[in-house]
This record gives sequence, structure tokens and C-alpha cells, in this order.
Amino acid sequence: MAEKRDYYEVLGVPRTASADEIKKAYRKLAKKYHPDLNPGDKSAEEKFKEVGEAYEVLSDSDKKARYDQFGHAGGDPNHGAGAGAGGFGGGFGGGIDLDDILGSMFGGGFGGFGGGRQRANPNAPRRGGDIRVSLVLDFMEAVHGCTKTVSVSRQDTCPECGGSGAAKGTTAETCPDCRGTGYVTVQQRTPFGVMQSTQPCRKCGGKGKIIKTPCSKCHGSGKTASTKRVEVKVPAGINDDQSLRLSGLGDAGANGGPSGDLIVIVTVRPDRMFERDGYDVHVTVPVTYSQAVLGAEIVVPTVDGKVQYNVPEGTQSGTTFRLRGKGIQYLNGRGRGDQYVHVVVEIPKKLTRTQRDALKKFEESLKEENYEQRKGFFKTLRDMFDK
Repeated sequence: MAEKRDYYEVLGVPRTASADEIKKAYRKLAKKYHPDLNPGDKSAEEKFKEVGEAYEVLSDSDKKARYDQFGHAGGDPNHGAGAGAGGFGGGFGGGIDLDDILGSMFGGGFGGFGGGRQRANPNAPRRGGDIRVSLVLDFMEAVHGCTKTVSVSRQDTCPECGGSGAAKGTTAETCPDCRGTGYVTVQQRTPFGVMQSTQPCRKCGGKGKIIKTPCSKCHGSGKTASTKRVEVKVPAGINDDQSLRLSGLGDAGANGGPSGDLIVIVTVRPDRMFERDGYDVHVTVPVTYSQAVLGAEIVVPTVDGKVQYNVPEGTQSGTTFRLRGKGIQYLNGRGRGDQYVHVVVEIPKKLTRTQRDALKKFEESLKEENYEQRKGFFKTLRDMFDK
């Protein structure tokens, strides 16, 4: 079985990365490897799963702390003692916790190392983990809002044992070694002398309880895996890389704790015609030479459909017109952005001889005063060089 890569390496961030940096790296990679954007690419699918697994751990402060100390074994309570041996890098031998060493040496108050910290009660109610899924939308679906269904794999409370992990008619017993705390205090000889450290209890795996007759359905974990289809109502105006939080639809909590949330991260496909800038929309419309010269009524596309717009006489290529209130609706608020129409004058190609002659006669009939930009350009040219 291939060895798991370091989660920080998977996301491409240093171990000192902040929560925002971890989140930003995850979103970038999740979008890059999303199965909907890489159809049929098994490698991208595996990387997408790997990125999701890494973020699931590093985005949770408790899981991240265990991972930083114990590595991949930190997620498995049965490896708690062994993980502690490697957590310090092997400098003082197996099982030594630097926090506990410094706490013993300095009376439990050694600053940033957290010496003498209070251990959490393993049987206290704990909130379930959040689940993150990606949702890819078309441009118009994001503009107008829509309803989508996503598939969510989550951990539910076992219906057979109610989350206790013990078979019906039995109960979990308090661990005799740690007396329900999940931790034991051990002494070990080191180069500094005999040191005292606190480690996860090996007998109960840090759970504080021992299940002698495990539930046949969940095998003592108290959780069962399930896949559900969840309907997501996407509000109008949502943008790329924004997320929706659905309360209570994440993994089930432990010991009666609440469920986590479902976080839906939105990716919006680019549109062939419209370009979004916040709540404003930009569109480029080509017009003919004669339409620009003489003025004309043209058809302009908007996110709500086609509208008529009067292009004034003498419109220059590159001119921008503003259509107020024709942009995107503000997310969960009143009002809308604007639409900006960028006019490009298209020069005709493949003229006939008759058309060429007519165009030459037309050009000969014009004077320099008819060209404002040319007048300004050549005046500047004369001022610069004719001195």
C-alpha cells in the first residue's frame, strides 16, 4: 500500500501556513482537479480526493494539532501511543511530549509550548466534522440562482447502538488504566534524567472506555457511513469561489454532540459572451462601419435577454456604453449591478470593385475636420518634431 503524502505537501503550503492560506490553497487545487472539469481523468479524481482529505484534517484545529504531533497516525486513536514516539522527532526516545517535559520542569506554565495544559474529556459531547463538496455551475445558473442536488458521503450515528458502539443490551465500561480520562502518565529515562509525560492510553486507545461486545453494525465505532442526495438552493448572484453553508448536514457528532455543517464550494464556468466583474457585466458588441458612422439601433444581449440600444452617429471603435441596472443581482440583497457594452467597429473584408470605388469617392469627399482623433494625433506629431 502506497505511503500517504504529507498533507502540507499535498496542499503545497508550509507547516506555518495560516488557516486562510490553507483554505486558499485547497480551493485552488479543488477547482483544478474537480471531476466535472476533468471528465474521465482518474489521476485528477485521485488528486481531488487527496486534496479533500488533506483539507479535512488541516482545516480542523483539533485534527490539525493531532496531525502536527502524531502525523497520519494521529487520526487513529489506536496508534496514539506509537504516534507519540515519533511526534517529537525521536530526539529523546519514544513517547516523550515536549509540552509535558517543559511543563514538568517549569511548573506547568511554560509559555507557548502549552505545558501543563488540561486534557479534554474524551467522553464529552463533540461536534461532528464539516463536510466540503464542490458544485460546478454554468454562468447563467450563478446569475439567476438555481436548485442543484449534490451527493454527500457522511458519517451517521449508528442506528443500531445509538452511537455508543456497544451491542444492544451491553454498555461500554470505564477503562481501568486511565479511569476514563483517555490518558496515562508514564515515566521515562532520558538524557535529562527521568521525565514524566502524558500519553494516550493504549488500553482504550484514548477513548476512556472499553467496549467488550462491539455493535455488529458499526463494529464499535458508533458511526456508519452513508451517502445522501442533498438539495442545494443556490441564491441568485453567487460568484465563483464563494461557498454555501448548510447547517447540521455534516458528520454526526460524538457523545450526543451536534452534527457538523455541509459546506458547498461553488465553481462558475466562464461564459462565451459575458464577463463578470463583481456584480457588473461586460459584453463586446461588433457594429458595422456604416452603423458606427450613421448611428443605428442594435441588439444588445444582457443576462435577462436581448434589448434594443441606439448607437449614436459617429460612434468610435472602443466606445463603452453603460446600461444601468442590467447587471447581476446583489447576493442576498437589493439592487443590481450595471452592464457595460463595449462597441467594436468591424472593418469589412473582400470588397467588390464597385464597393471599393464607392468607398474611395466617399473618402475623397471627407475633410480633415471629419476626423477628430487624426487631427489631434497629427497636431501632437507636429508639435513634437517640427520645431
